[in-house]
Amino acid sequence: MHKPLRLALATATAAALTGGLLTFSAVTATAADSTVVPQADFNNDGIGDTAFSADGAYVGGSKAAGQLVVLYGGQSGISSAKRSTISQNTAGNPGSAESGDHFGAETAYADFNNDGYDDLAVGTPGEDVGGDTDGGGVVILWGSASGITGKGSAVADPAPSAHDYWGKNLAAGDFDGDGRADLAVGSSTATIYVLKGGFSSAGTPGGKYTVKPPIMGTDAGGPLNLTAGDINNSGQTDLVVDGFETDTAEGWNRNYYIPGGASGLHMSEAVPLKPGVITAIGDINGDHYGDIVSGAYWNTTTDDGTAIPDSGKGGKVWVTYGSDGGPSNATGITQDTGNVPGTAEGNDFFGYELDLGDVNGDGFLDLAIGVAGENIGSAANTGTVTVLYGTPAGLDTASGAQSFAQSTAGVPGSDEDDDYFGQDVKLDDVTGDGRADLIVGSRENADNGAVTYLPSNGTRITTTGSRAMSPSTSGVSTTGTPFFGANFAD
Repeated sequence: MHKPLRLALATATAAALTGGLLTFSAVTATAADSTVVPQADFNNDGIGDTAFSADGAYVGGSKAAGQLVVLYGGQSGISSAKRSTISQNTAGNPGSAESGDHFGAETAYADFNNDGYDDLAVGTPGEDVGGDTDGGGVVILWGSASGITGKGSAVADPAPSAHDYWGKNLAAGDFDGDGRADLAVGSSTATIYVLKGGFSSAGTPGGKYTVKPPIMGTDAGGPLNLTAGDINNSGQTDLVVDGFETDTAEGWNRNYYIPGGASGLHMSEAVPLKPGVITAIGDINGDHYGDIVSGAYWNTTTDDGTAIPDSGKGGKVWVTYGSDGGPSNATGITQDTGNVPGTAEGNDFFGYELDLGDVNGDGFLDLAIGVAGENIGSAANTGTVTVLYGTPAGLDTASGAQSFAQSTAGVPGSDEDDDYFGQDVKLDDVTGDGRADLIVGSRENADNGAVTYLPSNGTRITTTGSRAMSPSTSGVSTTGTPFFGANFAD
């Protein structure tokens, strides 16, 4: 979960990184792709849909009560014309909209009840539960022929007195390979709760267990992100946990791979990974193993000059390739690698967000990288998005890369200070042509937010047919700072 970029998150120490984690004012997506990229289809029409947060939105006069927006795919892509906008005041949704709830701050999709429609697990990490301030909550909003309508069921917190911010991290996958979607849930502690598939209409899971990676707990806010994907091609989903290590005074970022198995996730076989506070998993080189992409978007040193391990000037993206044994060799990419667009500069935030999808249908996954802090001309922190294409040898950093900013011809909008274009990115086929399209979140207009759609033309991302969606056209109030499009569902 990212805090606002203006607070200079890039120091990458535990204190600096977590100082604003629990404000929920801007959050990351947990990009959950497997060797075959799953995408949401809430109305089961065969075309991908996109869900995202506006967790800072006013609802019924309540500040930061939060909403989520679902845009439904079609032959011409996504727009605000075909959407659902859901709050806790929506009929059928458990609870009620209250100040500071941040409904929709985190989301994960899967068909949790096996009815053929994808459902949406939604975190409300600021929810007060009884006398427990910020205890947090999780609901599952059920998919249907009409998509996500607001009909949902609360998912009980197994240990409400043991933590706060229940539901601040979510990831869906079949961790035990039984054909039913499980849900991993994070909170303010290091303990991750795994709710087993077979959810009832009342939101009751088929069972539950916990795993506890060696990351900081309460003081650092628990996991930063959870990402699900099949890295060792076992047929059982694995989990990557982004967090802070517990064995150094500095508290550097530390991630762990936890393999799935017939009995679920195996913490005893966990392996440490390269750093990053956002992760994507998918098969880049076409070998049928999920590859792990991590975004270490900070600079090489802290403000006091302390060197940060495995980092790059202005950010670094690590690609760790999958194998039978799980994670194997890793390679780092910066804006100074090969012909990657741009130049590595301090506070570019290269790797601030990541997602994988097949833009050209060649069977190799391509990578969208948010460079949310990029300066263009006199516009500071206006942001860009880089697209690198997958090949049998991995990501092609020598040729073919694309870069998009709001000043790119055909992209809606213009470069302005603090737009942070690329604060979230998503590669999903929302036209039904079998090619992934690019969807970009930004902090347009003083954190009102915006979502930009850039379609695939079958071989590349194009600006032809692009459009931008805003809060005001999507049923979200621009009072305060709604952070519309800050976090896409995965």
